[in-house]
Amino acid sequence: MLKFTKMHGIGNDYLYIDARRKKIKNVEELARKMSHRNFGVGADGIILILNSNIADFKMRIFNADGSEAEMCGNGIRCFAKYVYDHGLTKKKKISIETLAGTKYVDLFTKHDKVSKVRVDMGEPILLRERIPMKGDPGMVINEELQLDGLKFRITALSMGNPHVVIYVEDIENFPVQKYGPLIENHPAFPKRTNVEFVQVISETEVIQRTWERGSGETLACGTGASAVTVAGVLTKKTLRHIVVHLRGGDLDIEWNENDNHVYMTGPAVEIFEGVWQN
Repeated sequence: MLKFTKMHGIGNDYLYIDARRKKIKNVEELARKMSHRNFGVGADGIILILNSNIADFKMRIFNADGSEAEMCGNGIRCFAKYVYDHGLTKKKKISIETLAGTKYVDLFTKHDKVSKVRVDMGEPILLRERIPMKGDPGMVINEELQLDGLKFRITALSMGNPHVVIYVEDIENFPVQKYGPLIENHPAFPKRTNVEFVQVISETEVIQRTWERGSGETLACGTGASAVTVAGVLTKKTLRHIVVHLRGGDLDIEWNENDNHVYMTGPAVEIFEGVWQN
């Protein structure tokens, strides 16, 4: 039997497992089984809580298809809530080791429970070879991508994991389910990519839909919203501090001009605890 806690950050849901003292076997297969919406618990993936030699805690993220992700903005907010609310720490500023480096989070509490988390997402990675994306060295801003007989204008970057941002006029009716997987698996991206489809409302407000690498369309994506904020500045469509409306809720994102870091603020919610029998 394996205890887990289901949590979500504006609809981006994960199953959290305290693995500090328990080795999890066949974690990729476990992620696939537990994440299944019909035959499992149902989630966008599982997240392991681990000890770290370089930070307060270590986070490992496995998508619904079993692949491991470098970083997840909504996932790390819930991770922070978990470790505080479950008594693993009483610090309100903690460090979390991820495959995308050590991230620092500030916790805001209400009635001694975390209600909101601010995450220092670090500096965006803008060079093509570091995203990674094939092609000539340099940044990828409003670049043409050929796909299925159509031409898309893309801006690509990494927030510890790869993202492609595409601006559309009618986000509600855009066929995300069709083009999301085609771009995710496009040969230009050797490690695949997340895809953000964005409609600009104003210079401080956008609507975002996300096709997540390894999970499909999700209700929210924190690293994606961070990438969208950076892309908006690079393409001169939005300002450095914006509100991103996602299907599961809103995130407040700022690309700080002084330290070049992206800061994300949003809620984290615990749904229920359970025991996995398989």
